[in-house]
Amino acid sequence: LSGAEVAFLPRHGKGHRINPSQVNYRANIFAMKKLGVERIISLSACGSLKETLKPKDFILPDQFVDRTNQARNATFLSDGIVGHIAFAQPTCLDLSRLLYESAKGLGLSIHMGGTYLNMEGPAFSTKAESNLYRQWGMDVIGMTNMTEARLAREAEICYSTLVAVTDYDCWYEGHESVNVDMIIECLNQNVDNAKKIIKQTIAKIPGQRTCACKDA
Repeated sequence: LSGAEVAFLPRHGKGHRINPSQVNYRANIFAMKKLGVERIISLSACGSLKETLKPKDFILPDQFVDRTNQARNATFLSDGIVGHIAFAQPTCLDLSRLLYESAKGLGLSIHMGGTYLNMEGPAFSTKAESNLYRQWGMDVIGMTNMTEARLAREAEICYSTLVAVTDYDCWYEGHESVNVDMIIECLNQNVDNAKKIIKQTIAKIPGQRTCACKDA
């Protein structure tokens, strides 16, 4: 794609059959590492927790809060391997900037920075939870990216998440409660734009990495 070799992996499997709590995140990131992947662009559909982040917008979160409550295998550093990573900045700013520039160049609505709350799923939030996360200052809510970001950092792979906003979660009065049909309809409208952003970004990626991700 754009002259670069690209590995593509649907995290939920063919036919979207693996729920977010059961995705084998460690195997996915390990596979990318074995293939020699240096940068991961994670595409995700998320709910918005702020009125300014509208359905069909894109956002590039630069922070995560973990609210998962099941035992996700979220580290390679276990079973006799002890290590620690710097994770204050969990995404690669260099890669996110390229994605932002590409989207802006295409005239798309995209927001740089924000906090992604990683909930467990597969159920969506209660209204009380949604309002609580808004009080915390969260921007978007999803079910997958925090685990991916941790493992990618341990693997010294640059990681950035390109979030397609599909709905207002359930906090927004006057906006019908989130349902799967609504999400799929909005996501389908974002597919072509996401493809365009990815194609433009890959064409801009330099050969050498200068960020700290490679030496985590």
